[in-house]
Amino acid sequence: MPKEVMRRTAADNPYLHKDFHGAMSCGIQYLHERFGAEAVREYLRRFTDAYHAPLKAALRQYGLPALAEYLDGIYEAEGAQYELAMTDDELVLRVQECPAISHMRSHGYAVADLWVETTRTVYAHLCEGSDFDFELQQYDPLSGASVQRFFRRQTP
Repeated sequence: MPKEVMRRTAADNPYLHKDFHGAMSCGIQYLHERFGAEAVREYLRRFTDAYHAPLKAALRQYGLPALAEYLDGIYEAEGAQYELAMTDDELVLRVQECPAISHMRSHGYAVADLWVETTRTVYAHLCEGSDFDFELQQYDPLSGASVQRFFRRQTP
């Protein structure tokens, strides 16, 4: 019988990094307990600079449409219920339940006390150096439901 070889690469499968959230949560909690809240925020700023460098550059170059494309991709891949509304000067994201928190809770991972900073600090830092700013208008720590607003900075 001839041998049949199946060749597959990681790119052949949808990539979903849900367990990454549990590891991130453990790391954030460790930093918080040993070094304080500012250490968590500093770590997340550095993470943003490294991981989100292409998105940060796209936000500067293309504005909110680049961010909307990124957010759509992430929340679609995670299977989240969300709404995005965008104008030239503002993007509002409403998330019914944070898919990371949902995954962590359903698999018994502890959710870090400062998990909110993975949204607040990351997106605020992402906007630095661009024409836009960020505010977390609403956040439920139990479900991660949120209203996030990205908006064009007013020039004096």
